Amino acid sequence: MSRNNSKPVYSCESGRLCPTCGKAVKKCSCSRQITPPKADGIVRIQRETKGRKGKGVTLITGIPLAGDELKKLAKTLKQKCGTGGTIKDGVIEIQGDHRDLLLAELQTKGWTVKKAGG
Repeated sequence: MSRNNSKPVYSCESGRLCPTCGKAVKKCSCSRQITPPKADGIVRIQRETKGRKGKGVTLITGIPLAGDELKKLAKTLKQKCGTGGTIKDGVIEIQGDHRDLLLAELQTKGWTVKKAGG
């Protein structure tokens, strides 16, 4: 009995496989076509410590970029602050409290920027 709708989900050679194209997840081209999140045109900067054992990070949301452009922006912002960081679900996280420095930097790029939170 053969199933026509069965696909492999894991390969010992390449690891996890993409469910749509069947290629390795790292080499998948269909998942890299990420669209920027819908936003109201305002970039928001906030500080958060929730879920990080008291360590503060600066979150930047509402940036109308996606994919490689967002990665390049995050890299330049991290270099400007001299710290590490990451991108999660279209949100740039930069370690430490750098709201004032990032506010000035993003305004020079031409975006409307606001501080959010307390």
